[in-house]
Amino acid sequence: MLKSLQIRNYVLIDSLDVVFPEGLVIITGQTGAGKSILLGALSLLLGSKADSSVVGSRADNCVAEAVFAVPESDSSLKKLLEDNELDDESGEIVVRRVVSSSGRSRSFVNDSPVTLPILQEITSRLVDIHSQRQTLMLTDKSFQLLMLDHFAGNIPLLEKCSETYRSLGTLEKELSEVTGMLAKLEEERDYIQSRFKRLDEAHLRDGELEELEEEQALLANAESIKESLSGVESLIDTASLKEARKMLEKAARYVPMATSLAERLESARLELKDIMDEVSSIDSGVELSGERLEAVEERMALLYDLMKRYSASTVSELIAKRDSLSKSLSGTEDLEDRKQLLSNQISVVRKEYSGICQKLHDSRAAARETFSSAVLSSLRSLELERAAFDVNLSEASAGPSGTDSATFLFSASGQGLVDVAKCASGGELSRLMLSLKAMMARFVSMPTLIFDEIDSGVSGSVADKMGQMICSMGHDMQVFAITHLPQVAAKGNAHYLVEKSFEQSGALTTIHPVEGEERVMEIARMLSGSHISEAAIRNARELLSDQGN
Repeated sequence: MLKSLQIRNYVLIDSLDVVFPEGLVIITGQTGAGKSILLGALSLLLGSKADSSVVGSRADNCVAEAVFAVPESDSSLKKLLEDNELDDESGEIVVRRVVSSSGRSRSFVNDSPVTLPILQEITSRLVDIHSQRQTLMLTDKSFQLLMLDHFAGNIPLLEKCSETYRSLGTLEKELSEVTGMLAKLEEERDYIQSRFKRLDEAHLRDGELEELEEEQALLANAESIKESLSGVESLIDTASLKEARKMLEKAARYVPMATSLAERLESARLELKDIMDEVSSIDSGVELSGERLEAVEERMALLYDLMKRYSASTVSELIAKRDSLSKSLSGTEDLEDRKQLLSNQISVVRKEYSGICQKLHDSRAAARETFSSAVLSSLRSLELERAAFDVNLSEASAGPSGTDSATFLFSASGQGLVDVAKCASGGELSRLMLSLKAMMARFVSMPTLIFDEIDSGVSGSVADKMGQMICSMGHDMQVFAITHLPQVAAKGNAHYLVEKSFEQSGALTTIHPVEGEERVMEIARMLSGSHISEAAIRNARELLSDQGN
């Protein structure tokens, strides 16, 4: 519900602070007093178009702010606030709109800036303004269908339908993405396959190139190496060292220190012998093979070519590329499996969705006549005895609400039913709108409903019955009724008067609650005009007393 409204520098409103109660709130005032200005300020808060013309002359900008109570039962509204990080857990929503003299506007919800679409989405769940010539959501086919669903008790099934439809859309989107990826991979498959095959057939081994480079250097210089090793063998003569040791041992009988020299010489001879053995081993291991050298150089050339072709600096990078290509090829199989799984899931969900749609259709078809009768009964109570009303169900494209489309048909004369959206405005249309809004109050969660002279074009007993209907709606929700009819005004739980005054700074519009004798006089003015008669005052008292006011 709308708890309070603050307006600063909006057209003729200088400063306004007003608190509203629950139930039926009546707003009256003389023609030209500024009721439309007040409604315009509220419409601005709800996301209507803003321009510099709404900014008054007393400041550089205008500000409109409202505080709404969040219904505990409205989980969708709470989720919308949470999704946009706007929920402050206070149970209230503070909406503010600021319009500068340049015509630019800024919107805030709970002191956080929001875009205009977000503002409109949130406030559409808080207030429905119904003006004399404005059918609002009533002409919206999806809203007409929703009203029928509320009447038929289809909301749990409708929520399941919406959830299933979203799941189906998610699965179909993923299937499209997987199919696209497969098509792209299929186009590149031959190219990937040929690249992988080239690397796979190379039998790559990490560290191989380094080994080949060492072997190539050895094979390329084998002849020179053998020549050097042979020279070493010819230059070292271990037999002469052995004879020299014997001579030192013979001299040691006379020169004791020669013994240690003989031992050292023997040690050197043994070391040289080991060296010669290793030289001989190396010499025998060096292979003079032109064929092996050619094979090594061919293998090296292949590796160098692959590294250049695949922009790799090492064999290990080539191996990584080979494995990546292999994964891409095997990934096609994984995608094919995923595609098949998604297709199976879509088939199951589509069948489930189709079943829900059929249940919704059957329920709507069964409730259509009862719903039409209920609306028609309401119309008849408003003295439209010849009126006819019906709901036409037709097939529509699949959507979150199923595969049905609903169209409300109406005729004031009972002949030639036409789409409600194409009905001419007037007293009959006002009564139809009120009847449907009364249905909405019973079956659709709408915290605050504002009627802007919906009673236009009616009077007498019809006006009284419309007032009774509006009053009954106020039992279930907060209802604002901007009216010129005293029969309606007398039924409100609260009554506010809009007035225009003239000061040196210009005309100003104000609003304040009226009670007691002041309310009696306002009802009397509505009954008799500018000259309030005693009879009008007595009539006003009777109207108010009949309502317990």
